[in-house]
Amino acid sequence: MFQSGNLWPALTARENVALALRLAGARRTSRRVDRALDAFDLQKRERQRAGTLSGGEQQRTAIAAAAAREAPLVLADEPTAELDRRNEERVLDALRRLRSEFGSTVVVVTHSPRVAEAADRVVELRDGRVA
Repeated sequence: MFQSGNLWPALTARENVALALRLAGARRTSRRVDRALDAFDLQKRERQRAGTLSGGEQQRTAIAAAAAREAPLVLADEPTAELDRRNEERVLDALRRLRSEFGSTVVVVTHSPRVAEAADRVVELRDGRVA
C-alpha cells in the first residue's frame, strides 16, 4: 500500500477488490469480495469508482483487497499521510482488523507519532540505522 495510487481509478471499489483476487489466482471471488467490503464498511461505496472515493475510502478499499486475497504480508508506506484525523483512525482500525481478523502481518512505514503509537512494535531508524 502506498500513500495513494493503490487502485485503478476507473474501476469501482468492488471491481478493484475482485481484480486483486483474480490477479492472485483466486477463482470463486464473490463471497470473498463481499466479506472484505463488509469488514471495512464499504458496502455503500462498492459501486462507486475508486477515483471518486475519499482518501480514507480508497485506503480502506486497498486494505479490503489485501484482506480478500488473504495476504500474509502487507507493506504500508505512509498509509495515513494524506488523511484527516478521523480517516486516519478509520484506516488504522482497518489495519488492526486486517491483522486480527484476516491474519495478515502488517508493516507500516511512517513519520507520524500517532501511527507509530498504534503499532504493536516500533523500530526506529535514524540515519539508516536502527536506533
